[in-house]
Amino acid sequence: MDYLLLILGFILLIKGADYFVDGSSSVAKLLKVPSIIIGLTVVAFGTSMPELSVSVTAAIKGNNDLAVSNVLGSNIFNLLVVLGCCALVNPVRAKWSLLKKEFPFSIFIAVILLLLNSDFSITKVLSGEGKYVLGRWGGLLFLALFAVFLYATVKTALRSRHEVMEEEEDYKLLSPAKSAGYILVGLAGIIWGGDLVVDSASSIAVSFGLSQTFIGLTIVALGTSLPELVTSVVAAGKGENDLAVGNVVGSNIFNILLILGVSAAITPIVLDITAVYDTMILIMASIIVYVAAISKREIHRKEGVLFLVAYLAFFIYVLLR
Repeated sequence: MDYLLLILGFILLIKGADYFVDGSSSVAKLLKVPSIIIGLTVVAFGTSMPELSVSVTAAIKGNNDLAVSNVLGSNIFNLLVVLGCCALVNPVRAKWSLLKKEFPFSIFIAVILLLLNSDFSITKVLSGEGKYVLGRWGGLLFLALFAVFLYATVKTALRSRHEVMEEEEDYKLLSPAKSAGYILVGLAGIIWGGDLVVDSASSIAVSFGLSQTFIGLTIVALGTSLPELVTSVVAAGKGENDLAVGNVVGSNIFNILLILGVSAAITPIVLDITAVYDTMILIMASIIVYVAAISKREIHRKEGVLFLVAYLAFFIYVLLR
């Protein structure tokens, strides 16, 4: 039964993402807002809903390590697998505004997460011992930064409306009602499909005797990141590269600031040393992808393959540790 639910979840994710991309792209044109802004906000929030649901539920139940491992695993997956797969479909071109502002901001907040996760103690980390706590004040700091990010993004969108009016693009324009319908149906499919995939994949993993930590960092993280993967790949296939890249960067920002912010604000999150190491890996992955994107302003297929190989190495590392 779990295998049938897994297949049904994939179908809902794929069709949901298809509708969601069409509806979101149409809304961007109707509102005269650049696709990159829609990707950073509406699409990023929609595809981050599974992570939000899983992490907040885990925090409420006191299973805090699942909340953090889910976010870290999802963000690493987004950078290496989602962008890697998008590059295999079509070379991914990132706008200069994204490389200048949002992408560096995503690296900046990952560094803050590392400092908070490590209790600002390099000596403690190097010793490889002890527990770490992401407290309520850290969660409130993330929520404050999230509010600043949203304000800046909306301000940029309003300032950029005249630029979109001057562009001549070939796109599928839907009526406002139909656009809203596409978004709602797509979002429902994404969330429901993500839930089915996570639940069924976790049950299958448990049946094979895999640990809960491994499941949280890999199976659950992969499952909750499937919306980002499917949405971005579908967007890349339709030539909506701005939507694809904006979705990944926006989702990573949402995951850290909103999801960990809400989770830590509910109850302090107790971590072990592996969470600190995984945060370091996230920062390194972010820098590698950023350098690849900014060097030629485009991520090509060979870089996409390298990203996927890097993720495979990370997966093996988590499996063996």
